[in-house]
Amino acid sequence: MPEMKIIAHIRTPFKTKFGIPRQSGVAPQVRGEIVFEPEYRVPDAVRGIDGYSHLWLLWMFSESVTDKWSPTVRPPRLGGNVRMGVFATRSPFRPNPIGLSSVELERVEYTADRGPVLIVRGADLMDGTPIFDIKPYIAYADAHPEAKGGFTDSVTFKKLSVVLPENAAAPEGLESVLENDPRPRYQDDPDRVYGMEYAGCEIKFKVTGDTLTVISIE
Repeated sequence: MPEMKIIAHIRTPFKTKFGIPRQSGVAPQVRGEIVFEPEYRVPDAVRGIDGYSHLWLLWMFSESVTDKWSPTVRPPRLGGNVRMGVFATRSPFRPNPIGLSSVELERVEYTADRGPVLIVRGADLMDGTPIFDIKPYIAYADAHPEAKGGFTDSVTFKKLSVVLPENAAAPEGLESVLENDPRPRYQDDPDRVYGMEYAGCEIKFKVTGDTLTVISIE
């Protein structure tokens, strides 16, 4: 087998795994930067990429690498109580720790020190995640409006209403992350205060019913 090469790393507001959107595209306001490794900082390598609106990213679950794997996992969307086959889910606990995400390409920035940098939106990757490959999203081949979603079609998901502190300066994209409910699916304690790091800020919040109230942004 040829060695997989890391071609880039992504910079995002997510310094830890807690709070990362469970799928790409569900928090479209979250901006990220794809910075190529020195060997691949070649403008010709991205020639024509700005003609696409979306890209596929193939990346490494760098925080979930393990020598062991299980044929079944507990998807968070099912509350963590039901086991499904690993290949019927997008769980990070796989024989090969490879992730797949579709992101929106906002623009390409050509810099003197980092070469071409891809500015993307809607990424579900932790800051510093290694990227193996980038491919264009082609609507006529990649979009399947009639596709079935397996067990995900049977689970109703409703976004939360987000209430911010008065006069709070919220980092870009924070509301779109919070409205997708970053809590573990099995937790529903209205008195519990949750904390997450986002864009260099410590966010504390509570959830009551369908309302998420931000207590502080520090």
